[in-house]
Amino acid sequence: MTNILLEGYEINAPWLFEALKEYIMPSHRVAVVALAFRDSRVKNLDDWSALYAKNAGCYYSGIVRSLSDYGISESQIEFINYYTDTPKTANQKIHNADILYFPGGLPDRMMQRIHEMQLYDSILHHDGIILGYSAGAVIQLREYHLSPDKDYPEFAYYSGFPFIDNFYLEVHYEGTPEQNTSIQRVLCEKHKTVFATHYMNGAIIVEHGKINLIGKVSKYDLD
Repeated sequence: MTNILLEGYEINAPWLFEALKEYIMPSHRVAVVALAFRDSRVKNLDDWSALYAKNAGCYYSGIVRSLSDYGISESQIEFINYYTDTPKTANQKIHNADILYFPGGLPDRMMQRIHEMQLYDSILHHDGIILGYSAGAVIQLREYHLSPDKDYPEFAYYSGFPFIDNFYLEVHYEGTPEQNTSIQRVLCEKHKTVFATHYMNGAIIVEHGKINLIGKVSKYDLD
């Protein structure tokens, strides 16, 4: 399995493209697990469609366009729709895919909806590429932390998938006091490395346990 931890959906950015083209192939089929949306923003199918539906979705075109630079056509990409997919149809999309793509948003709500739609086991046993940005990056860790921000006013740990268990991840790193305090707390409490991917300019690829840092990524360990 290959895990790709990103900052945003512009996976065709010049600083990232050369690294990812070794993994993302024109023949690959993609399932976009679009379940990280905020409850305050998405309350029904129309709201979901405004984010992820073809023609209307504000994130749809960016995701599809960035994948097209790797030779993946729109017909090879399926979005899991919280409002129209059943557990059966959503699991089938996962089984058909070579790449599972997790967008950003709220990671804890994404995990809750994954369990609700009975997708956890299918994702857990996927043997291809797991690719995600922001929330979709941190849920690839067995346990992840979230620094205080507008969505999460208090520091906390959460459970993700047990794909990665040897480091923690600080996404969208800008060196804020809140982020630096959180990193130090994780180091003291968990005694594991923390990687910080700098805002829209860092990525991590984990392949069979080997860690490859792309762009600007800071590494923190206990002294």
